[in-house]
Amino acid sequence: MRQSAQALEDWTARVFLSCGVSEDEARLASSVLVRSELRGYRTHGMTRVASYVERLRAGDFNPRPAMHHRVCPGGIVLDADGAMGQLVGPRAIELAREALKASASVLIAVSECGHLGALGIHALLAAEAGLFCVLGQRTPPLLAMERFKHPAIGHNPIAFGCPVPGRDPIVFDMACSVAARGHILLAAREGKPIPAGWALDEEGAPTTDARRALKGALLPAGGHKGIGIAMMVECLAGAMAATAASLDPRRNALPESGAVGRQGAFFWLVRPGAFVEQELFGSYMSAWTQTYLAAAAGAARLPGSRGARLEREGREQGIELSEAIAKELGALGARLGVAFPGGLS
Repeated sequence: MRQSAQALEDWTARVFLSCGVSEDEARLASSVLVRSELRGYRTHGMTRVASYVERLRAGDFNPRPAMHHRVCPGGIVLDADGAMGQLVGPRAIELAREALKASASVLIAVSECGHLGALGIHALLAAEAGLFCVLGQRTPPLLAMERFKHPAIGHNPIAFGCPVPGRDPIVFDMACSVAARGHILLAAREGKPIPAGWALDEEGAPTTDARRALKGALLPAGGHKGIGIAMMVECLAGAMAATAASLDPRRNALPESGAVGRQGAFFWLVRPGAFVEQELFGSYMSAWTQTYLAAAAGAARLPGSRGARLEREGREQGIELSEAIAKELGALGARLGVAFPGGLS
């Protein structure tokens, strides 16, 4: 089923409104989710709406958060008060842009943050504002290696974005696992197997059964290297954003839907012009990216370019939803009294 981006935004906003989210915040959250879908983050777009509704109704996400922050030299501590991550990301970037008027860089430690979704969307928003950005979010333990008794650390996604003059921004987004758990959730929902090398089952054996993988653990990207990056994110997004509640063992519980609430995150944003003349920064970015693309000779692209192309196409031609996701959203809308829109002809 093909849907217009605007129709999906309007419908998703009404869904969040039905869960008690304010109109402005419902519209902002829906725009971030639909943009994720547009840019090819299928595992973190419309497929997440039903789980977000569950989390809002369970109180894991706060439908009416009172976000507040305190400033320290070179940094900001943002208490998200359980807000949906699609609201927290734009808020963090807004705070950073204000701080960077008087500073070269700022580190924002975020506590009590809902699932940020596709981290690349937040990195993109920063890059579109002319800033370099690195961000990450802590998750409950999901990663394990051979001989581990159970998952030991989160798959702790991390992303960065950077502007490039005359091109779409570079946006790189990865989980520390071979594949994001969202891919396994989607495969399980659609009754499809997953590739070998993605996950272990509940007994620690390799599996291609998506449902068994959800009961087991994800394998880290690059073995110990993926574990190491996950540890870095744990330090920045877990420890530096910690509250007393962060030590509650229940914070390590993973809901079946995969939409985790009230975890830590970090955003590090840099104003390039504070370190080097803006023109020189732009010239260097253009030079190395051109060298890279020339060497790739069409075999690779800059991260973010495919997403930008998909977004342009999707806004013109509509978004194609799988039959399974369209059916799920239709059923959700029926339960909430928010009729899912008909598809484009």
